[in-house]
Amino acid sequence: MALTEIKIKNAKPKARSYKLADGFGMFLLVHPNGSKYWRLKYRVAGKEKLLALGVYPETSLSKAREERDKARKLLLEQADPALKKKEDKRLQAYRAGNSFAAVAKEWFETNKTKWVPDHAQRLWRRLELHIMPEIGSDPIAEIKPLYLLDSLRKIEKRGTTETAHRLLQTCNAIFRYGVITGRMTYNPAQDLRGALTPHRAQNHPTITAKELPDFFKRLEQVETSPQNKIAILMTMQTFVRQGELRHAEWRDIDWKEKEWRIRPETTKMKEWHIVPLSKQTLALLKLLKEITGHSAYLFPSQQRRKHAVMSENTVNKVLHMMGYKDRLVAHGFRALASTILNESSPFQKDAIERQLAHMERNQVRAAYNRAQYLDERRKMMQWWADYLEQRQRGKVLKIRGN
Repeated sequence: MALTEIKIKNAKPKARSYKLADGFGMFLLVHPNGSKYWRLKYRVAGKEKLLALGVYPETSLSKAREERDKARKLLLEQADPALKKKEDKRLQAYRAGNSFAAVAKEWFETNKTKWVPDHAQRLWRRLELHIMPEIGSDPIAEIKPLYLLDSLRKIEKRGTTETAHRLLQTCNAIFRYGVITGRMTYNPAQDLRGALTPHRAQNHPTITAKELPDFFKRLEQVETSPQNKIAILMTMQTFVRQGELRHAEWRDIDWKEKEWRIRPETTKMKEWHIVPLSKQTLALLKLLKEITGHSAYLFPSQQRRKHAVMSENTVNKVLHMMGYKDRLVAHGFRALASTILNESSPFQKDAIERQLAHMERNQVRAAYNRAQYLDERRKMMQWWADYLEQRQRGKVLKIRGN
């Protein structure tokens, strides 16, 4: 007699396990502890076997019958339901282990030491926000060019063409890794070149030389910590990238040689970068030492439980407070220094480019420039600090007590 929901619910545990038959080999196995398991008894090649169909009540009577009918269909096709179930589990595990998200994570962990920490964090965050919700759970070998393009065009429609292009570049690298590691035989990203709307790079907002006196006046008046003001002044005087400034450690400062030696793991170009320190920058560092000398970092985070160093948004937030929103960002100080040094200073372009830590494509020339231009760069950095000081109209900027 077929089972009913009422009969199943009323089935009480006994001293020993017992069965309640439903038909076509399916029964409910009731254990002494009260647990109830669906089972299907069947024969393959004359051998009796059992197939687990689920646990009641998670698997209802109707659902158990569905699973039973699927198994009986397989038997009619001369297939063993138990073996098919094991095969499906293995396939599911394989697909999960070879999903785009899984391969992307493996690729990221393999390569992240090549990147500055901030860059690595931004790269992975972009994937999490824009790509993982679209194709993260898909087996990487099953992703087609059109599917990837559709995901990227959704990003384009938001007006972020640069993000779409960066993600295509990242996905291309992930798919190449998938091919190399045997997860797939074809890279679907390689056929998407030219498929996205071209991105026009925009220069980082900056100010002009004429605006410097007003800038220093605003910096003096803005309500922020001395540490933040020093961060802005050091960014201006050294025109390093924000990741290099934020991750600077006191051990990187050579007081005797008057140099800041930025470690390769912190730089964009993954090589040592020397910043000659002007007398103005040395004075700032001595003041900063009184404030953050207890830390390994020049600019430690105010929320040290979450982050070791100052947030990447700190300097830009202060610039916004000063009234420069959409007019000036921290990276813009590099453009300001490059413009003024190239137009107004007596120093060679190669020395300026080397101090900006721009990539030199000719590696022999790059090694030559590093050695030849260091003395000139020392003079240049002092000239630049003097130039900025003059734009303060001879006034010493107040930093303490704010």
